[in-house]
Amino acid sequence: MQPTPINQLVSVVGSYAAPSSTQAHSRPPYTPNTPGTPFHERDGAIPQPQLQNIVCTVNLEIRLDLRRIARSARNAEYNPKRFAAVIMRIREPRTTALIFSSGKMVCTGAKSENEARLAARKYARIIQKLGFDARFKGFTIQNMVGSCDVRFHIRLEGLNAAQKKFTTYEPELFPGLVYRMQKPKIVLLIFVSGKIVLTGAKVRDEIYQAFNNIYPILKNFMKLDSDKSGLHQPALTG
Repeated sequence: MQPTPINQLVSVVGSYAAPSSTQAHSRPPYTPNTPGTPFHERDGAIPQPQLQNIVCTVNLEIRLDLRRIARSARNAEYNPKRFAAVIMRIREPRTTALIFSSGKMVCTGAKSENEARLAARKYARIIQKLGFDARFKGFTIQNMVGSCDVRFHIRLEGLNAAQKKFTTYEPELFPGLVYRMQKPKIVLLIFVSGKIVLTGAKVRDEIYQAFNNIYPILKNFMKLDSDKSGLHQPALTG
């Protein structure tokens, strides 16, 4: 499988590069309906990623007249010259669906597994109300995106030099370092500010595991105050 180009990864970031971190003093229980995440230390010293977006797919198992849907449904738009799907939005949960004439649907924007399923069912119900015999088959979570702020600055040049087998860092093209973790198979976008975006998970535990793997590595490349002022910067190699 070819690595995902940086310009495709940029679209994943959106607002996730600047998340707010939640501190906690105990490890709360979490369920598929919980956007938040557990903490692994009682004092909450180690932040944990928050789920920001879940992408799921469903098969409605019927051919669809997209022009008819766009004319009849609220919050729907269709411009076949630009994109071959109806774009539909609902407010609760706040999500967007891409509905194709084949009956395939992609739903994005949910912040929990239950929200994703609920939103997909609502879109399917809208299609049914428009007179199509839509089903709800093959619901699958395709991607989970999480974000976190480790609350310290990171020496990306040093991290890239030490982890070259897994990293891509081209600051002239994209300000973040791309870290392709092998197990779990997660792509992390790491920014000098300490903001982290994790993408590619199929289940939320992969997000947590990937962050727990990367956190001690990032600690080794924490920028000190002298680093931030431009002193004692590590020499670039290569």
